Amino acid sequence: MSIAIITGASAGLGQEFFRSIVKRYPSLEQIWLIARRAERLQELAKDSPVPVEVLSLDLTDAACYAALEARLQAQKPSVQILVNNAGVGELNEMIDSDVATQTRMVDLNCRGLTAVTTAVLPYMQKGGFIITVASIAAFAPNARMTVYSATKAFCMSLSRALREELRPRGINALAVCPGPMRTEFLDVADITGRSATFEMLPYCDPKKVADGAVVAAAKGRGVYTNRAFFKFYRVLAKLLPHSFVMKLCKT
Repeated sequence: MSIAIITGASAGLGQEFFRSIVKRYPSLEQIWLIARRAERLQELAKDSPVPVEVLSLDLTDAACYAALEARLQAQKPSVQILVNNAGVGELNEMIDSDVATQTRMVDLNCRGLTAVTTAVLPYMQKGGFIITVASIAAFAPNARMTVYSATKAFCMSLSRALREELRPRGINALAVCPGPMRTEFLDVADITGRSATFEMLPYCDPKKVADGAVVAAAKGRGVYTNRAFFKFYRVLAKLLPHSFVMKLCKT
């Protein structure tokens, strides 16, 4: 059974990844959608030309990793596409935050990503690809998004190293590093109206980000950044000291 798996599929960019994959890979036998909000996933799956399995899992809960492994072992699918989109962020100084908020970012963005990828890898097939959603925050540390930017650097580093590991097996891994998008992430992260920098930045279209990432992953690319402005920032962050970049791009 040939399948795709998408985490964080209940809103925003995750939904656009689903639509992009359905459009480009209609021969898939199933798409597994993973998120906490099952009703959102079921609504998204309506009228899909590709059969959908809804997996209501909280990827900060270790019990959910075991549940995913058990389903994979029982069905032994051929995974063509894995999209690691689940993630969470917060705009705040660490001193003004709390332990639960900060550790949740690490648990979902890093631990959940690692668990899902490790569980799925044995079922990946030659010619398949893994898309991991990082961020432009991965390019340099960001004050007031301290933990979030650190977790996204982890996402990008894991994806790039994994790409080298998987190259002999004919499987690609791509890190997606988009700029801000008008999705519910902005409200969940408490960014809306609280950052002059975010108000000034050009926003990315989630549909274009998803479509571009799927195409780039299929072509074997390792990193995809949408919009020239953010591609320039990526180069800038490589050339300049991060102490300077942090002041220049303070959130």
